[in-house]
Amino acid sequence: MGKSNGKSESKALDLERELPAADGDENPPAPTAEASPGTAESSNAELQKLKAERDTLLDRLARAQAEFENARRRAAKEQQDFRDFAMVDAIKSLLPVIDSFERALQAKSDPADFRTGVELIYKQLQDVLAKLGVRPITTKGEQFDPHFHEAIEMVETSDAADHEVLEEWQRGYKFKDRLLRPAMVKVAKNPGK
Repeated sequence: MGKSNGKSESKALDLERELPAADGDENPPAPTAEASPGTAESSNAELQKLKAERDTLLDRLARAQAEFENARRRAAKEQQDFRDFAMVDAIKSLLPVIDSFERALQAKSDPADFRTGVELIYKQLQDVLAKLGVRPITTKGEQFDPHFHEAIEMVETSDAADHEVLEEWQRGYKFKDRLLRPAMVKVAKNPGK
């Protein structure tokens, strides 16, 4: 017995619904007898039933598509709300640093005290960034790493090892383990070592 799809197969062919033979088909369908009036009514009723079922399925499909689109929009809005909420926390942690800058700019003091105040604010800003997960990339004296450093200049020298970072021009930062900005550095080129 041949394989079936789990449904019971009828041995008799339904000649009214059978597809026309393809070109070159060796077994064309047998001609059908004229349908009796009772058969026409039942096939018309069945046709109406199939149209109603099709309309129901199309309606269900349209509703499912609309529901999917609404769920997609809801998820996108929730993601945006989450990003905004996370950004609000980061901004709130930076506000005390701005307050300190404003107080420093309003204070009338000598340049040495002003510099000390700015250094304290700088330290305060570094602490806030560290709490947010932002870390500076170490550079000076380190081996050049193209994943974290961007070489701006190569300098031939015998005072340092080959590919050692000599100077940092702009500090690089990582957020947790992700690179935010590479450090711009001057690198030693020492062919003798």
